[in-house]
Amino acid sequence: MTSDLADDQNVSAGEGRHRVNLRAVVSGQDVVVVVSGGEQPHVGAVAIAIPRKSLSDENKTSSTSSVFTLVGHKDDEVAKRISEKISKSLNRVVVVAAGLHIENADKKDIELLVLNSMLCCDKMIKILKGKAFSHFQHA
Repeated sequence: MTSDLADDQNVSAGEGRHRVNLRAVVSGQDVVVVVSGGEQPHVGAVAIAIPRKSLSDENKTSSTSSVFTLVGHKDDEVAKRISEKISKSLNRVVVVAAGLHIENADKKDIELLVLNSMLCCDKMIKILKGKAFSHFQHA
C-alpha cells in the first residue's frame, strides 16, 4: 500500500432508504470492499473476482468471479458486478461483501439500490486509480 492512500476509502450515493455506502480497504495489492445500504445493511453475498486476460481480446483485462449467496438473499448480483468491475479496472483480486435491504421493496426500490451501488463502484474506481493503483495500470 502506498503512503498516499489511507487504510480505507468510503463513498456513497443516493438518499434515504436508497442510500448505498461502499468502503474499500487496500490489502497489499488487493482490495476488500463492503457494500451496504437500504434500511438494514447486512452480509447477503460475498464475491471474489480474479483478473485475467479477456477471452475476446488478450490485450484487455477481464475478470472471473465466484459468489457465495446466503440463503434467502439476492445480493449476489451486486457483489458479482462490483467485484468484477473493480477487478478488471485495477487488475487486482477483489473481494466484495454486499448487503442491501429495504423491507417490502418493489422493483423501483431494487433498481435504485443497484444503480446507487454501481455509482459508488465507479466513484471508488476513480479514487483507487488516482492513488495507490495508478502505477499498476496497464497501457
